[in-house]
Amino acid sequence: MSTDEFPTDSPAIVTCGLPYANGDLHIGHLRGYIGADAFNRALETLGQETAYVSGSDMHGTPVAVNAEQEGVDPAEFALDWHEQYEETFPKFNVDFDNYGHTHDETNTELTQEIVRTLDEEGYVYEKEIQVAYDPDADQYLPDRYVQGTCPYCGEKARGDECDEGCQRHLEPGEVEDPKSTITGNPAEYRHRSHKFFRVSEFSDYLTEFLDGLEGTSNARNQPRQWIEEGLQDWCLTRDMEWGIDYPNGDDESTEDVVLYVWVDAPVEYIASTKQYSERVGTDEYDWERVWKDDGEIVHVIGRDIIQHHTIFWPAMLEGAGYNAPRAVAATGFITINGKGLSTSRNRAIWAEEYLDEGFHPDLLRYYLTTTGGLQQDVDFSWDAFQEKVNGELVGTVGNFWYRSLLFAYRNFEGTPDADVSEEVQERIEGAIGEVREAVNDYSLRGIGQAATRLAQFGNEYIQRNEPWKLTDEDPEQAAQVIRDCVQIAKAVAVLLEPITPDKSQLLWDQIGEDGEIADAGLEAALEAPPRNFAEPGELFEKIEDDRVDELNEKLEERVAAAGDGESESDHTDEGETADMADGDEETSDLEPLLEDRIGFEEFQDVDIRVGRIETAEGIEGADDLAKLEVDIGFETRQVVAGIKQLHDLEELPGEKCILLANMEPAELFGVESNGMVLAAGEGADLLTTHGDAEVGEKVR
Repeated sequence: MSTDEFPTDSPAIVTCGLPYANGDLHIGHLRGYIGADAFNRALETLGQETAYVSGSDMHGTPVAVNAEQEGVDPAEFALDWHEQYEETFPKFNVDFDNYGHTHDETNTELTQEIVRTLDEEGYVYEKEIQVAYDPDADQYLPDRYVQGTCPYCGEKARGDECDEGCQRHLEPGEVEDPKSTITGNPAEYRHRSHKFFRVSEFSDYLTEFLDGLEGTSNARNQPRQWIEEGLQDWCLTRDMEWGIDYPNGDDESTEDVVLYVWVDAPVEYIASTKQYSERVGTDEYDWERVWKDDGEIVHVIGRDIIQHHTIFWPAMLEGAGYNAPRAVAATGFITINGKGLSTSRNRAIWAEEYLDEGFHPDLLRYYLTTTGGLQQDVDFSWDAFQEKVNGELVGTVGNFWYRSLLFAYRNFEGTPDADVSEEVQERIEGAIGEVREAVNDYSLRGIGQAATRLAQFGNEYIQRNEPWKLTDEDPEQAAQVIRDCVQIAKAVAVLLEPITPDKSQLLWDQIGEDGEIADAGLEAALEAPPRNFAEPGELFEKIEDDRVDELNEKLEERVAAAGDGESESDHTDEGETADMADGDEETSDLEPLLEDRIGFEEFQDVDIRVGRIETAEGIEGADDLAKLEVDIGFETRQVVAGIKQLHDLEELPGEKCILLANMEPAELFGVESNGMVLAAGEGADLLTTHGDAEVGEKVR
């Protein structure tokens, strides 16, 4: 991989966390798959050689359990879901270059080859460990047949992960107070031999890897804490039949075990790339160059699987002689109406449900990619969806497209014969620059906003110049204005294509362009549109209030019918959560609004200032605390903030922030804190200003 800005001379691969072949897709899953698809499309517009691959995660305990309950073979059970996913993704314009699954021959062979290499290189050893056992069922219990208490945070945990607390990966035998999900009885621990991967030997490598990793800050910073606390070696095998056999079949210790699902699942990234390469030919796309040489590997994942992708996976790749990822971008979770998405309580927006309601997939793509940053949690409600669609797609983008093209058609039968003005030329070039910057910042929201802001400029431009008055008074000037507007309309379509590919293609067709807009590239935003085109149609339709009321009522009825008895945080039923599916993890509810209100005079007593971070360094002995020097115009304040694990401190100097300036001083770990930096959410998303507010200005 390189550290050059995209586009680079090396081929790229974009992947998304594998959907677990165990249930219907919902918008929590789609956020990741749509996001990765949009990023891959955006790379293509920059001229980057790239491909987008994924596959279904077929192995693991939940598949085996549910297949047994339905009385079918696990392979048959998982393959049915795999085929359903293959049909569903294209309906949301998620365009995989290859979509495989972990049980196919390619992935099986590559997984065993990688494990064999790790073994031969001395990175695998055998150790006797405690494994949960159900004496009533007379069997050892794989991970998800066990539930109990996390030894690190005390929250409820399943056999391989603390899914309701600290989200750590847990090794067999770590869960306290184990209980069998088969009989519901307490389990007991018994000694058994298993294979282990020496992850602890890769601490220095992983620290260096994280120093150069691109993507989202949570993916870079969260793993540092695990490294600092000391990495534990990783158990590679599990006591079950469904999965990929350990490659050394003659080893007695591996006769009744299979490889842990998290060994073979990420290898599917390589396997799927290889299958694509074999299909199109290595002259067009060479999988070995990507994975074994200088490829640009970008993983888009859910934040609940950061540890797997930034600790275990790069250690495996390094140990087996493969290329390391250039970027890991971790998405936040999806909530529904401010509450945790709950598949067991039917509090979800299902993929097929969305389509059955008659909404275009590009509307959802726009909502999921432009509502908040990639790593932030996103709340979905039909009301917010309506507001986003009506305000930005209908009111801004669609309105500009239709009014400008209709005026051009009626008055000039297409694009007027004039050159683009210098003002508009510069504005489009600026928007192209914003998209390039957003792609290199892994900001899907930035890509969408650049296009929408350009459309907003177009609306202001046409309103300011009033061409309907100029057609009689100054026809030449009218032609100039409309020529500019048609160019802006084309540019918006080009820039928005990664987010709304269908709607952008329709606009492309309406202005008489040939071919696919996806093949055009960013430069097409400045190329002259065809001289003649037919009468355009409106590309977006307003969502009415009564439609939203109907949708809200349906959702409420479904949740009530499923039984929504929990009043606080809501979590997925055991075994429902996908191993690699983005956003499938249950999330706690958003904090409720406080009932007690404050008056305006009380608010006036709060002194909030715009600041600029001058220096940032971690506090020795404190896992989470950092010491900041913040310039607030009148003086520089020393502030302690709990952001050490959540931000790259070296990148903070120069960044604007919002500081609560009249807070009582406090001392934390022996360091005085004179103020409070404001941040949102668990990811400590630092608040800043949208415009050019000066340092020291008061927030009112």
